[in-house]
Amino acid sequence: MTEILIALIVLMIIGALVAIETSNLLYSVISIGAVGFLLSIVFLFLSAPDLAITQMAVEVITLVILLRAIAGSGREAVSDRRSIFGTVVTVAMVLILAGFSVRMFADFPEFGQPVTDRFADAPSNMYLREGLEKTGAANIVTAVLLDFRAYDTLGEATVLFCAVVGALSILRRKTKKQPDEPDEENEP
Repeated sequence: MTEILIALIVLMIIGALVAIETSNLLYSVISIGAVGFLLSIVFLFLSAPDLAITQMAVEVITLVILLRAIAGSGREAVSDRRSIFGTVVTVAMVLILAGFSVRMFADFPEFGQPVTDRFADAPSNMYLREGLEKTGAANIVTAVLLDFRAYDTLGEATVLFCAVVGALSILRRKTKKQPDEPDEENEP
């Protein structure tokens, strides 16, 4: 497991270097996206699916914003001299990511096998056994989200809120007018 995590971290570093070194803005955005998606896979290997889901949501929103910014700029490339390098590294990163995905899916348990059976000391077993008496909440999902892991839920909600506010501020069409600017509707 440690070797896989080390390999994923090395791939994230390579993706970051590609994002810095490539001259094509689209390749750079794809490389940054690959780094974010690799980070979500790392979270899955570290048994933090909630962080992986949050990272995935933030990554998708960030990619949409960056792709919108590139499309609106009219410039897809900074220069053409390094575009072959970016293409080769991007294809290699996608193939490596696909290989890790296949490996990860092969390690999934059989369909219908509960995760609690695989790990006897998992916190979820304690949540199921003692959730009602410790929290008083009849719904165990509510008990976990709002009692056992309240700070984690607050952090995730904060990250998602900031991502949505950032996306809205970038994607909105009209900007605020300056007080000395004439109104566009009143111009001939």
